[in-house]
Amino acid sequence: MTRLKEITKMELIAFNACVVLALLFSSAQAISDHYSIRDHVYFNNFWLTLFFSHMVTSVCYLLLCLHVQPQMEQEEQKPSNAVILLCILIHLLFLTEIISVYFSVLLAIKMMAIYFGSAKQNPGNRLYKDAIILFATLIFAHASIVFVNGNADTKAYFSSSLPIAILHFLFLLYYIIPITAHKRRPALRFTGQIIITAALTFAAVATILELFFPGNNYVQESVRQTALLLNLPTQLLAVPLFAWYIFKTRNRKDAEEIRSLKTELGRSDASLTFLKSQINPHFLFNALNTIYGTALQENAERTSEGIQILGDMMRFMLHENLENKIPLSRDIEYLKNYVTIQKLRTGASANINIDIQIEDDTKGHYITPMLLIPFIENAFKHGISLQRPSHIRVTLNYIDNKLYLDVINSIHKKTDNDPEHANSGIGLQNVSRRLELIYPKRHELIIRENASEFFVHLTVDLHDNA
Repeated sequence: MTRLKEITKMELIAFNACVVLALLFSSAQAISDHYSIRDHVYFNNFWLTLFFSHMVTSVCYLLLCLHVQPQMEQEEQKPSNAVILLCILIHLLFLTEIISVYFSVLLAIKMMAIYFGSAKQNPGNRLYKDAIILFATLIFAHASIVFVNGNADTKAYFSSSLPIAILHFLFLLYYIIPITAHKRRPALRFTGQIIITAALTFAAVATILELFFPGNNYVQESVRQTALLLNLPTQLLAVPLFAWYIFKTRNRKDAEEIRSLKTELGRSDASLTFLKSQINPHFLFNALNTIYGTALQENAERTSEGIQILGDMMRFMLHENLENKIPLSRDIEYLKNYVTIQKLRTGASANINIDIQIEDDTKGHYITPMLLIPFIENAFKHGISLQRPSHIRVTLNYIDNKLYLDVINSIHKKTDNDPEHANSGIGLQNVSRRLELIYPKRHELIIRENASEFFVHLTVDLHDNA
């Protein structure tokens, strides 16, 4: 910050030195003309006008450096409306020739530098950034036209229609469109607003033309008519269409940034650890109890199988489960291991029907880990009863790079004293939120329930998901 202040001081010294040199040069030129032309009327008000012009130029640059620039560099606070008023004032001072063409160019360049140096993360300065860059571009282009002695029609258009068009654009972009976009029939409402605002701009342009291009001769009248004629398509078509395009583009970009931030939040270690914690503990305790029960029923063969499968699953959860994306084949392997463990627990019951049809992935798809298991776990958790008839049907297949998962299970109501009664559905809520964050507009999740069965249908687009 100290370095920036030093640079600003040097910049002000350099600019004011240029202003003083210009004042001295103009004074010397005026004195030379006065002595060479007898009865010259230069000195009636010349010195006061000359000094006032250079003083105003210096003050405008001072305000840009010490007021506008610090406000636009703020990270959180919204700039004051004086920023826009100063932009309008500088353009008016250029039109009235109080500020010369050369210094207008320098002021425009300074405004552009402020624009590019503005705080990018502060949403409150967007309006003011737009005003600064638009007026800076207008002043620079207009000064260039004056410098090359452009024709009167072009000067009139830059003097009247374009500054009004900038204000019209800002008014539509930051006030009219945000209101009408959320109403019924936004296009119709927006068109009505355009007609009203365009009529007001026509009156404003006509007033400016009368002030800066007076006279009743044919040339001046032609200039005014041409400028007014060009003003109509500018205010009725060009400005509204451009404002609508910018609004839609920015909204889309903002939505993408918000979605990206949410996705990163959803993928953060803390968030994912919390989400996965809703899944893993319940399963691990059930798995350990299953293996313990199996060990009591018979000797090493089934027990060792269960322990080996559980070890593979533990390795998966400790390593690959922390990745953003893993091969779908690894997730399917985990799924099959989970089902195998559960079958060890339910295999002795003749009243339980488990039909699992999981198609292997042969195309090398990638997927977010632990995205499918909650649906299978939910089916076993709420659909299996060792005392009553139960069934689970799972199908997993792929069509055109899309994964289709269907899970159907019987329902057995939890009793009020069941510790899992209050936690019913938490896992599915979490996986639904993860799907929204990681696969926005690329998935479909349908969950249905009746008195006897629970249905889940999931579609995930895996195209280019590596």
